[in-house]
Amino acid sequence: MAELNLVEAVNQALAHALAHDPAVVLLGEDIGANGGVFRATLGLQQRFGAERVIDTPLAETAIAGTAVGMAAMGLKPVAEIQFSGFLYPALDHLINHASRLRNRSRGRLSCPLVLRTPCGAGIHAPEHHSESPEAMLAHVPGLRVVMPSSPARAYGLLLAAIHDPDPVIFLEPTRLYRLFRQDVADDGEALPLDVCFTLRGGTDLTLVSWGAMIHETEAAADALAAEGVMAEVIDLATLKPLDMATILESVARTGRCVIVHEAARTAGLGAEIAAGLAEEGLYSLLAPVQRVTGYDTVIPLARLEQQYLPSVARIVAAARRTLEEAS
Repeated sequence: MAELNLVEAVNQALAHALAHDPAVVLLGEDIGANGGVFRATLGLQQRFGAERVIDTPLAETAIAGTAVGMAAMGLKPVAEIQFSGFLYPALDHLINHASRLRNRSRGRLSCPLVLRTPCGAGIHAPEHHSESPEAMLAHVPGLRVVMPSSPARAYGLLLAAIHDPDPVIFLEPTRLYRLFRQDVADDGEALPLDVCFTLRGGTDLTLVSWGAMIHETEAAADALAAEGVMAEVIDLATLKPLDMATILESVARTGRCVIVHEAARTAGLGAEIAAGLAEEGLYSLLAPVQRVTGYDTVIPLARLEQQYLPSVARIVAAARRTLEEAS
């Protein structure tokens, strides 16, 4: 058991996978000698060799295409895209090949690749480095989309993603990389995919979030608790497929729901969750579902970045609005 931050937990999971499965290979720009732009792969090439921790050219299309080919031939590639803003050249391979390989081959082939990429705002990165593209990726049939919110969940979910026989997009919130530390056991235990994690129980309302915004959502739950409001906090963790059952069960108890995400508001995953509640949980709701999100703008540069991100105050205000609705 070691106290790790999130980027160290990612490194530990990758090291465990490399040590215990010879089919696992890593590839990406500067991941070997330099250990990656955020040092998530630091020291792994020295431990496991350049044949398994592969430095690639600056070519995201080639990284994704190579990973698909490796996966089709029985390897388990874990590819890194340095920032999610550089992901778009790889979408052709992810959408047209990785996500369809099992269907196209009528089950003869699978595509057990993981594509890791940092995402999200909050680290004062320049333009094209702060996107939250989860809704776009979740819209692609055949892709599983995962976003951890703590070091322990990063470790367990990344191992689960590597074990998965189909493609997984593993989005790592840059703001959480070194924000806090947590005890993480290097025991090789994977956490379940496709399920939400209930981080705290509550009876008055349900707060749903994922990734970096879990930090503000839990802080908002603390602020509400000081006012006597018990909020249940749910971390989606796996964004596609979405575990609506856990959310519906929670809202059946609390009657109210606030959804928090830093991605742009329009067509975000918050809208999908709200639609699911309207379709299957309408009679449980005592008040309209509230969304606290980023704005429909390009994420601003450093000086205005915090104005873009949902704040604890905005989450608490949304919670108060839904609590004020007549039951």
